[in-house]
Amino acid sequence: MPDTKGVGIMAKHILSVLVENHAGVLSRVAGLFSRRGFNIDSLAVGITENPEVSRMTIVVDGDEHTVEQVSKQLNKLIDVIKIKRLDKHESISRELALIKVSANAATRSEIVQLVEIFRAKIVDVSKSTLTIEASGSEDKVAALEDLLKPFGIKEVVRTGVIAIERGNRIIKIT
Repeated sequence: MPDTKGVGIMAKHILSVLVENHAGVLSRVAGLFSRRGFNIDSLAVGITENPEVSRMTIVVDGDEHTVEQVSKQLNKLIDVIKIKRLDKHESISRELALIKVSANAATRSEIVQLVEIFRAKIVDVSKSTLTIEASGSEDKVAALEDLLKPFGIKEVVRTGVIAIERGNRIIKIT
């Protein structure tokens, strides 16, 4: 009989976690993941519209049971205000990347064309490199990175996913 609840099926899940904005919170959250053997695919943290609250966007790769366990464990932490699992169809997610790539007179124009196609931008230029800023879905950023590899990627920095619910949906601080 097929599994209709998704238990056992591995997938990426996005958790939006509102936490108190003070020292040690990130460490406690990361420690919880480490102690429980859960892996974090990406983690982005930033202050919210309320300076006393930060939002963590955590991407976890696992089945329904794993994500449920992660949520339950996070809820036990005193610094956690609210957890919301974001549905990929009901939210907007983006990632930012800075990619430093080798560029010489012969390859510069081809790299510039790729950057334009991906609606990215060149944010730094030197004699031998271009630094590109790209934002979009994880897949879009990865696709640009793959196309730049033949030119010689010197360095890549990626933020990890950030996400917010679409429309009027708001994760309220209670």
